[in-house]
Amino acid sequence: MKRREFIGLLGGACIALPCTAWAQGPQQLRRVSLLLGVDENDPEMRGRVKAFRLGMRDLGWVEGHNVQIEIRYAGVEPVSLNAHVADVIRLAPDLIVAHSSPVVAALLRTTSTTPIVFATVNDPVGQGFISNLMRPGGNITGFSFIEPAIIGKWISLLSDVKSDLSRVALMFNPDTATYFDAYLRSFEISSQRASIKLEPVHVRSVAEIEKAVAELGREPGIGLMLAPEPYINAVRGAILKAADQHRVPVISAYRQFVVEGALMSYGPDAADIFRRLSSYVDRILKGESAGNLPAQSPDKFELVVNVKKAKALGLPLRDTFLQICDEVIE
Repeated sequence: MKRREFIGLLGGACIALPCTAWAQGPQQLRRVSLLLGVDENDPEMRGRVKAFRLGMRDLGWVEGHNVQIEIRYAGVEPVSLNAHVADVIRLAPDLIVAHSSPVVAALLRTTSTTPIVFATVNDPVGQGFISNLMRPGGNITGFSFIEPAIIGKWISLLSDVKSDLSRVALMFNPDTATYFDAYLRSFEISSQRASIKLEPVHVRSVAEIEKAVAELGREPGIGLMLAPEPYINAVRGAILKAADQHRVPVISAYRQFVVEGALMSYGPDAADIFRRLSSYVDRILKGESAGNLPAQSPDKFELVVNVKKAKALGLPLRDTFLQICDEVIE
C-alpha cells in the first residue's frame, strides 16, 4: 500500500470514530440515594461521604456523567426520619445506601424491592434486617460495625491506663439501640478481668445522662463506654460535658468523641467501610442481587487517645501504650 493511500484510510477511520461513539448514545444516569441517620453538621459523616464518593469514582462512576448521588441527612427524630424515607422511596432511586439501624428499619417497612446497602449497622441479623451474614436474602446487604467482643477490648484499654478500674458502664438508649442489652448478655469478661463489674446504663434524655454520669463519678474506679448508636452520637456534647465535670474517663468507637473531650476511642474505621461499600453499590448497579452478596464486617480498626484529657484525669500514659495508638491528640 502506498503511503498516500494509507494516510487516507487512517484519516477515514478517524472521521468514522466519532460517528460510532455518537451512535452509542450517552450512558444511562443511575441514581443512588444516601440516607444518613445523623444531622447534617455531623463532622464524622463528611469524611465517610467523601470516602464513598472516591470509592465510586475509582470504580468508574462519575457524578453527573453516569451516576447521580443524592445525600440526605435524616437525623434521629422519627418524624424527620420517616419523612426522608418517604421522599426517597417516592423518587425511586436505583439503590439506597442506609446508615443507622432506625433508617434501615424504616426503609424495610417501606420497600421490599429497591436494593439497600446498609452501612455501619450493628447486629443486622439480631435486628432482623437480614436472615444470615453469608446470604442476606431479599433486597438488602451491607457492612456491619461492631460485635460484642469489642466490649472486652474497651475494658482492656481502659484498664491499661486506669489501674484501679473496678466498674465499667456501657451507656446507650434502649429505644434506639435495643441490641446492646443482648451484647452485654452475650459478652463474658475474661478471667483476667473477672474483678471488673460491667453494667448497662440506659438513658433517654439529657437529664438522665447528667444524673447517671454524676452517680458514676462518685466511684474512683469507674470507666464509661459509649455505645456507637444514633442517640448517643446526637447527645455526645452533653455526655462529655458531664464526664468532664465528674472526672469520668470515657471510651467510644468514634475518633470525633476524642477530639471533643473523651479519653480515647477504639473502633472500626467508618470511612474505610463507606469506601468499601462502594464496591457493592457498583456490583448491584451492574446487575447483581443485593440479597446474594454476603454482609461484610469491618477489617480496619483505629485507636486514638487524648493526652490532654489523660493528664487532666491524672492517668499516666505509658510509652508502650502510646506506641500502639494510631493517633495521639495533644
